[in-house]
Amino acid sequence: MTRALPDHATMYDALLRKDSAFEGIFVVGVKTTGIFCRPTCTAKKPKENHVEFFRTPQEALQYGYRPCNICQPLSCQGEIPEWLQSLLTEVNATPGIRLKDADITQRGLDPNRVRRWFRQHHGMTFQSYLRTLRIGQAFGRIRHGEKVSEAAFESGYESLSGFTETFKNMTGFSPNQSRHRNLITITRILTPLGPMLAGATEQGICLLEFIDRKMMETQLRRLNALLDAKCVPGTHPHFAALDLQLKEYFAGTRMTFDLPLVLAGTPFQQAVWEGLRLIPYGTTRSYQEQAESLGSPTAVRAVARANGDNRISIVIPCHRVIGKNGKLTGYGGGLWRKEFLLNLERRHRKE
Repeated sequence: MTRALPDHATMYDALLRKDSAFEGIFVVGVKTTGIFCRPTCTAKKPKENHVEFFRTPQEALQYGYRPCNICQPLSCQGEIPEWLQSLLTEVNATPGIRLKDADITQRGLDPNRVRRWFRQHHGMTFQSYLRTLRIGQAFGRIRHGEKVSEAAFESGYESLSGFTETFKNMTGFSPNQSRHRNLITITRILTPLGPMLAGATEQGICLLEFIDRKMMETQLRRLNALLDAKCVPGTHPHFAALDLQLKEYFAGTRMTFDLPLVLAGTPFQQAVWEGLRLIPYGTTRSYQEQAESLGSPTAVRAVARANGDNRISIVIPCHRVIGKNGKLTGYGGGLWRKEFLLNLERRHRKE
């Protein structure tokens, strides 16, 4: 479903006030300059009849606008609004934290505003987010040998039955089965091309997709089925390394990734994905050449389908495969992102 924008007057008022609560909700195109900006841009504000609003930087680029040099709307700054950063820092640093609306108010925040932001960006309320974090953390403790009763107590539950019921509803299995089951921990990672959804199990990274990719929900369902695991938001040791290596990649200082990966697919798909990782940084290969490198020169369409099923973008560089005629084709994150990534690699490969 396409996300609806607030009405024009509301967005223009937010633009005048530089309201950071609208970061990630819209970008604004200025018709007289051909530039698009964040809601919080410090440049001189244009007249109301000189602007139009877009859901994403991608839409603004498609309409011919250029990114502003002042607020840099393609960078990841501001994806988490400044007013919310201290609360999220506290949550991430305090396992098992419980915060009521009164606690949020004491921190100088409006609980309704926090709730709206979490519904917009995570599809759940802030309280649901905290509960899911606690269950994910409890899963990790039980998996590594802690007793179920101890994990329940550490998660703030006074009733073992209440903990067990909540745990089972969220994960699909009982706490006692944790040592033999998996969860997929998911989080947002900010990049210059927009936020990405990352997923990890104990074995490694299993997901890295742009959040606005078409069929994202379908991809998640397939991943859940392939790994027999549900997705829960939270933190994971693999995310720190992934975030760092992505930053290095976009800065042009990293040409290969060194991360444990979980490639959930058929043997043919896995062979295709491993082949993608062999394409040198800053170069491209046609689908035909990719099929030939696998020893299956007639399997061009099957190779293309496997490329499309790649769920670990950038790290497994399906963006390096182009049409036989040299044109850019087939990229789930959008051709504008594919072009950006190829240009980034070509530029730094020459330096």
